[in-house]
Amino acid sequence: MKDIKLKDKSFRLSLPEADILARIKEVAGQINKDYEGKTPLFLAVLNGSFMFASDLMKEISVDCEISFVKLASYQGTMSTGKVHEVIGINEDLHGRDIVIVEDIVESGKTMVQMMDSLANRHPASIKICTLFFKPSKLQEDVTVDYCAFEIPDDFIVGYGLDYDQRGRNLRDIYTIIP
Repeated sequence: MKDIKLKDKSFRLSLPEADILARIKEVAGQINKDYEGKTPLFLAVLNGSFMFASDLMKEISVDCEISFVKLASYQGTMSTGKVHEVIGINEDLHGRDIVIVEDIVESGKTMVQMMDSLANRHPASIKICTLFFKPSKLQEDVTVDYCAFEIPDDFIVGYGLDYDQRGRNLRDIYTIIP
C-alpha cells in the first residue's frame, strides 16, 4: 500500500482514482435518467467538490447548468460545527431543479443549512449528490439522493478533500493512519 505524509499526519491509499471514476459514471447515469427532458442546475460546494463536480459533469448528458457556492466548516481534521457561506449563489432558482454536488456528507449540518437557504428561493426540487457519505456521523434529517460511496468514520484526503488545505490535488483517496 502506498502511504503519504501531509504536514504532521500520515495517510494510506484507500480508493484509487479508477474506482472513483467508475462509480461517478454510474451515479451520472442515474442522474441522466432522472433528469431526462429537464435542465437541472448543479450547485457544486467548494472547495472540496471541485474534482468530483468536474468529473461528474463530464458524464452528464442532459441539458444542464452548473454554478458554485463556497461554504466552510472545517479546521484541520475537525468540523467547527458552524457553517459559513463564503461565496453565495447568484442564479434565479425559482422553479429550477437543483442538484447540490458535495464532496462528503457527514453530520448533515451543511446540507440542512444549504437546503433551507435554497428552499427560500422556491426551486422546483432539491436533490443531494455526494461523492462520500458517512451514515454513522449523520446528525440531521437529510436524504442523500445520489451517493458514490458510503464510507466509515475515517478522515480522508485526496480527490478534492483536504487536510488543512493540503492533499486536494491527489488523484486517489487516502485514509488517515491512526
